[in-house]
Amino acid sequence: MENEELIQQVTEKAKKWLTPAYDAETQAEVKRMLENEDKTDLIEAFYKDLEFGTGGLRGIMGVGSNRMNIYTVGAATQGLSNYLNKNFKDLEQIAVVVGHDCRNNSRLFAEISANIFSANGIKVYLFEDMRPTPEMSFAIRHLGCQSGIILTASHNPKEYNGYKAYWDDGAQVLAPHDKGIIDEVNKIASAADIKFEGNKELIQVIGEDIDSIYLDKVHTISIDSEVIKRQKDLSIVYTPIHGTGMMLIPRALKQWGFENVHCVPEQMVKSGDFPTVISPNPENAEALSMAIDLAKKIDADIVMASDPDADRVGMACKNDKGEWVLINGNQTCLLFLYYIIKNRIAMGKMKDNDFIVKTIVTTELIKAVADKNKIEMRDCYTGFKWIAREIRLSEGKQQYIGGGEESYGFLAEDFVRDKDAVSACALLAEICAWAKDRGKTLFDVLMDIYVEYGFSKETTVNVVKPGKSGADEIKAMMENFRANPPKEIGGSKVILAKDYKTLKATDGEGNVADIDMPETSNVLQYFTEDGTKISVRPSGTEPKIKFYMEVKGEMGCPKCYDAANAAAEEKVEAVRKSLGTAILRQKIKKGASKVKPFRTFGAPFIFMPVQAWAYTYVCVTLCISTRRATHIYV
Repeated sequence: MENEELIQQVTEKAKKWLTPAYDAETQAEVKRMLENEDKTDLIEAFYKDLEFGTGGLRGIMGVGSNRMNIYTVGAATQGLSNYLNKNFKDLEQIAVVVGHDCRNNSRLFAEISANIFSANGIKVYLFEDMRPTPEMSFAIRHLGCQSGIILTASHNPKEYNGYKAYWDDGAQVLAPHDKGIIDEVNKIASAADIKFEGNKELIQVIGEDIDSIYLDKVHTISIDSEVIKRQKDLSIVYTPIHGTGMMLIPRALKQWGFENVHCVPEQMVKSGDFPTVISPNPENAEALSMAIDLAKKIDADIVMASDPDADRVGMACKNDKGEWVLINGNQTCLLFLYYIIKNRIAMGKMKDNDFIVKTIVTTELIKAVADKNKIEMRDCYTGFKWIAREIRLSEGKQQYIGGGEESYGFLAEDFVRDKDAVSACALLAEICAWAKDRGKTLFDVLMDIYVEYGFSKETTVNVVKPGKSGADEIKAMMENFRANPPKEIGGSKVILAKDYKTLKATDGEGNVADIDMPETSNVLQYFTEDGTKISVRPSGTEPKIKFYMEVKGEMGCPKCYDAANAAAEEKVEAVRKSLGTAILRQKIKKGASKVKPFRTFGAPFIFMPVQAWAYTYVCVTLCISTRRATHIYV
């Protein structure tokens, strides 16, 4: 009965797309889904509206209200236009920047968005071709615009596309504008409410004129140009993984003075199909495999990769055994901030009012580095819009010198207000040159940090639960963690629990204190006596819940890494078991036995009849038994 009601609802909704407001191709596809006996496609396409959230849109491309297409993108742009015209009604000319990445349909969506903005009397600066997200952020500020958008799904698989909205400071929108824009988008009832006919006089194409200025600005963040001159032949392998990084990152490296840059030729081909990788995510080893193969052939010093919209950077280097290893997001952020702090001090460039920023789920070793060097460090919520907020709050009073997050995002400058792989790759090359100048590798520098500031091991687990039932399960998991907080984790007593939804912190004795944050967020954190930190957070852009684990240890010497890592892994294993037990006790959503596929990286690997709560437990247990950041699809 429930299924029949759902089919009836989606059928009625789909029929509204059979009007002249929608193009013939769209109508034909809707008719096909309606006439098909199997209603799976119809349900998936129309069971809900693709939600315009605080991060914009992100979804699978296709026909339907729950898909990325010209109509869902059009509704987002029309809603944003309406909000801009209301918010800046006294401005003589409102202006926006429109950019896009390499994905299929990104150019189409960008051009349609430009037309809609212009049809609403808004001037548009449209990039001539794909460009990195950080350059779009820069252009907003440089051109004095009130907003900007970029069509990108970041590092998601090829089936996806997305739409990110930015404000006049070059950062993704925050309150109250995020909710204001969402309200306006939600008012768009159908395609008939969208002004698709553009005004060409209000659309200005931009490209090299912005590229050159942006790259000049990026070059200003170099700390030690002399070390680059001495190590100009540093052997660098770079891959854009078919994305926007190819437009500017090789140029940036050359402008900084690096003369021995090798780009992976197969991945320097613009393609929204990402033909050489399973997923264009520089966090994954598979995405860097071709670059590492090239690095082995030429005996390179470093491998670096950017994601399709060039805001995230991944890297690999040789360890003390000469083996190529991936450096995780926490370690990358740590290396960046360590170098910036130590070398700004050494070069006499550090000022008393300089500050750095990290997100609450990023490694606490960064705070140890900042504290020892007497540098202010600020914690903020996950997402670079929060780092941008800290920059904005201190503009003209204090100097931001760097900030980042565990998910491979870093920003070394304040003229961009989003993570920036262009500047990050250039700065990373400088760090590698600095290390080589001292007879070291990047891995050696990381070992030096561990010896001086303590050892830390971080693991992230992503439990993916698609659909409405998945969202309900994630909600239940968070509710149960709040109702039954763990007393110990990995055999160590929990001495502090933070709930960012209530903005309350509770210590081991039950004492409660307020947490000073700009607004609430659905995040839980637990800190134990032995220094372990656990963060639990549902994703804001994808149907998954994340478990961030950090355990502490000691390293007596640079050659003690293996022993320290093994000891930390034992702690991690104990934490995994504790989390699995905690979830088991929750008995989330009891129900009848059912058969469901466990999916990892999109491929089913086991089928098992289980109770709904036990299914959740087994899934998470499998997930957290791995040795690296993992996605489990359930």
